[in-house]
Amino acid sequence: MAKFTLHDKQSAPQESKGLLENSVEAFGMVPNLHAVMAEAPGLLEAYQQLHQLFLDSSFDDEEVTVVWQTINVEHACHYCVPAHTGIAKNMNVDDTITEALRNETPLPTDRLEALREFTLALVRGRGNVDQKAVDAFLEAGFTKRQILEVILATAQKVMSNYTNHLAETPVDEPFQKFEWHKAS
Repeated sequence: MAKFTLHDKQSAPQESKGLLENSVEAFGMVPNLHAVMAEAPGLLEAYQQLHQLFLDSSFDDEEVTVVWQTINVEHACHYCVPAHTGIAKNMNVDDTITEALRNETPLPTDRLEALREFTLALVRGRGNVDQKAVDAFLEAGFTKRQILEVILATAQKVMSNYTNHLAETPVDEPFQKFEWHKAS
C-alpha cells in the first residue's frame, strides 16, 4: 500500500492550507482524514462541503448519525466508525443508537430502522433501489427529498471511507477509545 502523508498547515499544498484551517475551526484540530485528503485539495474541499451540506439537510442529528454510521459500517471503515461515534456523542445522540449501528443490531425505533434499511439498500445496490424499498422508506414518514439527501451522504462517505481504506488513516487520539472492527 502506498504511504500517504498526514499533512499539516506547513506541509500541505498551498490550496489546502485554508481548508486545513477550516478543519481546525470546525473540530479544534486537523483530523487525520483531512490531513490525508489535503494531498488533493479538491477532494478535501468537496468533502468539507458535502459534510456541511449533509449536516444542513432535513435530517435531525439521530438520523444524520444513522445514515453516516450505516454507510461507515457497511464499508467497514476502521477510521470513520470511531470518529462518528465521537461525533454522535458531541451531537448528544443516544448511545443505544450508536451501539446498535456499530454492532449491526436493531435500532430503537421502526423509523430509524427504516432509514438504516433504505441507506443499506442504496449503498448495496449502488443506487439501484427497488420500488419496495423506496415505498417502505416513504411509508416510514421520510420524503423524496430525503432519498436524495441519503445520496448526498453516500457521496461524502465514499470519499472518506475509500480514502481511509487506501491510506490506512490512523484514528485520531480523541476517537481511539471508540475503536471498532466489523464483526465477521
